[in-house]
Amino acid sequence: MQVNVENSEGLKRQLKVVIPASELGQRLVARLDEVKDQVQIKGFRKGKVPLSHIKKVYGRSLMVEVLEKAVEETSRQAMVDRKERPALQPQIKLPEDQAEIEKVIDGKADLAYGMTFEVLPDITITDLSTLKVERLVAPIKSSAIDDAVNALANRNISYEPEADRVAVDGDRLTLDFLGRIDDVAFDGGKGEDVLLVLGQGGFIPGFEDGLKGSKAGDEKVITATFPDDYGAKELAGKTANFETKVKEVSAPKKVEINDEFAQSLGATDLLKLRELIEGQIQREHDQASRAKLKRALLDALDKTHDFTLPPTLVASEFESIWGQVAAEMKRAEQTFPHEGKTEEEARAEYQKIAERRVRLGLIIGEIGDKNKVQVSQDDLRRALMEQARRFPGQEKMIYEYYEKTPGAVAELRAPIFEDKVIDFIIDAAKPTDKSVSKEDLFKQDEAELA
Repeated sequence: MQVNVENSEGLKRQLKVVIPASELGQRLVARLDEVKDQVQIKGFRKGKVPLSHIKKVYGRSLMVEVLEKAVEETSRQAMVDRKERPALQPQIKLPEDQAEIEKVIDGKADLAYGMTFEVLPDITITDLSTLKVERLVAPIKSSAIDDAVNALANRNISYEPEADRVAVDGDRLTLDFLGRIDDVAFDGGKGEDVLLVLGQGGFIPGFEDGLKGSKAGDEKVITATFPDDYGAKELAGKTANFETKVKEVSAPKKVEINDEFAQSLGATDLLKLRELIEGQIQREHDQASRAKLKRALLDALDKTHDFTLPPTLVASEFESIWGQVAAEMKRAEQTFPHEGKTEEEARAEYQKIAERRVRLGLIIGEIGDKNKVQVSQDDLRRALMEQARRFPGQEKMIYEYYEKTPGAVAELRAPIFEDKVIDFIIDAAKPTDKSVSKEDLFKQDEAELA
């Protein structure tokens, strides 16, 4: 194999690889030897067909296999020998002249093909200990635990029917209804034995207000208007008349917050329930804190590194982002003018986002590789189990998918690797803690939503 560099400008590489006809001939002989015991040809016993006869019958098709494998192996070896780090899979350009290809297949000419690819840039990682970032932390107040316990109690409220009760906010009604728009019933406008708690806003504006003061057995027509942004566009903004019949009015039965209540939820007593709730709140705080710290670290890494980005990687990332944006806008029936910008302005914004993602991806990869950050089989196994748990009853199918789909395991590995690198950077940067309110901890900035 002979490799010649035809272009080495910036990150672009263009190589010409030549595989001598003699090497291709040796590969063909090796391939013929592999299949000789498998070939069955009339007039010969299996395994006794002469190689010359196999070559005569199957030589052309086997040579095509040999050429495909030779290109795959030599292109990979060319990059290994030159210590190149391709940004994406190289583009292979075979001879376009069919007559030349025929000569190669017939073993009368060398195979010359082109390789075009971009390499990853050289990245000098900044001293991670110099990154100045803050970890936002919010103390858990006793009142937050109280609110959570009360919310649990409210979700476990029971109701008792009262024959002559007049419905007020908090009461649960059992009712039938039939809605009409311009005297015509519409899909989804009918319900029987529907449970409705007044004051929770479960129905369109005006419907619940019309039921307040009702008693069991009352029948009335309620007029209500669907919001302009209602999900079913054929109903949005339209006024409907609902014929209603209240079958039952039930009063809420207050839940006593005590050890018995805690035991009904699986805790040994109320103190233990509060401890469990505090632990859950703490996990939520920790997740939010880490997410903001990660964002701050990525911002810092983005600002402290500047290098040439492989255009193909940026273009690929942009197309992925733009495809998602276009699909979402089509689904929502929106256009860029609705958002106060032109398509060109939107493309420029998402181009910058694509560049940022590629830059940070390369930085994360470089830090991980240089510091030998590894994703273990145990890490992958745990991630696979977590993925399977998301689809109860389909666990076997999920396992089979990851077993048979090579790229799927890489998709599992990528976020694990990133999290491990982020942990490494956190250890090196030693962020300072900053106490903030719960509201500030969970507040989403516009940058985080981009």
